[in-house]
Amino acid sequence: CLPANQERFANGKLVTVQFHPSAQVVMTAGHDRSVSLFQVKNFNLRCVDGIRNPRIQSIYLESFPIYKACFSVDGEQVIATGTHHKMFFVYDMMSGSIIPIQKVRGVDERFLRDFELSPDGSFMLLTGTSGYLYLLSMKTKELISTMKVNGRCTASAFTPDSSKIYSYSKEGEVFIWDVRSRKCLHKFEDEGSLEGKCIAVSKNNQYVACGSASGVVNLYTTDVCLKENHPKPVKAIMNLVTSATCVTFNPTTEILAVASRETDEAVKLV
Repeated sequence: CLPANQERFANGKLVTVQFHPSAQVVMTAGHDRSVSLFQVKNFNLRCVDGIRNPRIQSIYLESFPIYKACFSVDGEQVIATGTHHKMFFVYDMMSGSIIPIQKVRGVDERFLRDFELSPDGSFMLLTGTSGYLYLLSMKTKELISTMKVNGRCTASAFTPDSSKIYSYSKEGEVFIWDVRSRKCLHKFEDEGSLEGKCIAVSKNNQYVACGSASGVVNLYTTDVCLKENHPKPVKAIMNLVTSATCVTFNPTTEILAVASRETDEAVKLV
């Protein structure tokens, strides 16, 4: 089984590989300043057939090594942030135009890297430094409101209905925000966490997974997270020996994938 990007390998580190939400297209993006789209003609559960995956298009962002790229929920745009830039790009796939967002009024940061998109397609959440979170309108890319956690925020996740945001701090605390009022509803400590790294909410809104620098991923039920300050995880996953840098649930909440970018092939399915 050949790589999905067989027709155009990246010249640098890949940071994003994502399937289009509705079309048979896969996107790759990375430090070589490019975003590439490949048509997936033969996709099954076992492999993507690299022989039959023609490259649709590649766009090049000059002097802009990509930190993260993501399809919009409707699949019409690609949002890309850089490794050391305060601006970000929007690639409109319908018109083929590349739109630079030079400055978001009210967002005063040296650089913007991490972001999350709400499942309903309404919001974009930018992670700033010193604990600041910036909620933007996905339609206008303008600031709606600012929130702040204690310490530094390392990861955030929307709930499936886009009504709440879970923000994980470097100090191991999780803050739960109401999107409509932008108020903090509750906060709790992730058990045993010395440094928070990543967080995910299951598609059925039943579980929250928190991954830490120790490699441990704690799994909690959301109802306990909303009530207790020191909840007990229903399961502690200790398969990784390096920092847990990515956690995600499959659509049916039957499988949790945990991974670490700090070593090769450090991916576990639980």
